[in-house]
Amino acid sequence: MTRERPARLASAANRAFVAGVSVALSEFSLPDFERQLAAWGYKPVHAGRILRACYASGGERWDDAGARPLPVGLLEHLRAALAPAAATIAVRQVAEDGTTKLLLRLADARTVETVLMPDFRADRAAGCVSSQVGCAMGCDFCATTKTGFERNLTAGEMVEQFLALRREAHATGRKLQTLVFMGMGEPLLNLDAVLAAVERIADNRVGALGWRQVTISTVGIIPGIEALTATGHNFHLAVSLHAPDDATRAQLLPVGKRFPIADILAAADRFQASRGRPVTIQYCLLSGVNDSPEQARLLAAVLAGRRMHVNLLRYNPTGLSLRGIAYAPSSDETAEAFALELKTRGVVAHFRRSRGPDIDAACGQLRRRAAVQ
Repeated sequence: MTRERPARLASAANRAFVAGVSVALSEFSLPDFERQLAAWGYKPVHAGRILRACYASGGERWDDAGARPLPVGLLEHLRAALAPAAATIAVRQVAEDGTTKLLLRLADARTVETVLMPDFRADRAAGCVSSQVGCAMGCDFCATTKTGFERNLTAGEMVEQFLALRREAHATGRKLQTLVFMGMGEPLLNLDAVLAAVERIADNRVGALGWRQVTISTVGIIPGIEALTATGHNFHLAVSLHAPDDATRAQLLPVGKRFPIADILAAADRFQASRGRPVTIQYCLLSGVNDSPEQARLLAAVLAGRRMHVNLLRYNPTGLSLRGIAYAPSSDETAEAFALELKTRGVVAHFRRSRGPDIDAACGQLRRRAAVQ
């Protein structure tokens, strides 16, 4: 069963033009753009050629549309009618490990972060994109939550992040291989726009990244997980758990008071059963908070019988939290002991490399620092 987005969202870009408001090319889905070209008197078949050229070049070219030339005047019409890119680079930082963090400025002057992370293979990279300006989840150890929630991103603003990352990867001789919706914001609270962006990015007719190259992350919004399951699309799911019990989790993530771990994992089970691929469990190790051997054993018990992968994260300190706590990363010895406890009990676990600590790589750090300068 495929979950259909409301028709009003599918035609948002077209309705903007009817109202006399120009929008960027990134705001168009393929059907939207076909309708718009028809409204301008051009054949809809040109829509796919133009969008593919735009996405393949990271948003830099529209005219490389195959062997057949575009109709005379079409490119000039597009340049005159469409708005500039929905996001521009305000700050660019490159870490010693090659991680590149971009602070993008949106049309309303708000800013959002996106990150390119080099892969172990020299020719590949992974990207991380944001789904909201700020975040309302209030996770106590997260830098993004300190600035509060401002608004949802449009599908086009998420696409612009992808295009910027594709350009950055190409400039370093790499290919943007995978994309995670794991930056600022909670993707499942902006689900329709996230799905619209993923469709453009993954679809071979447009962005051609591939559905299986996309991961959508959540802190455990159960209705959203169920909606993802209903789409039938072959993206991956990651659940930010960060604690093995509801009491500890509620202290770290306020959403834990609403959605119990057992219910979240049950929803993740249903997603996994529908796809046949393991769900990833995100677990950020915080010294003295969630990193004891007993908590590792409890996490293993919670995941017993489930073919899920635990992604252990090393914390990038972000200063005092909303509750006035200065969280610290677990020591290497403690982290390794935690991982060993999991593996001893049959849980597949590995560490995700900490990226760019020298460039404020934790979600929200760069945006927050730039805002106070």
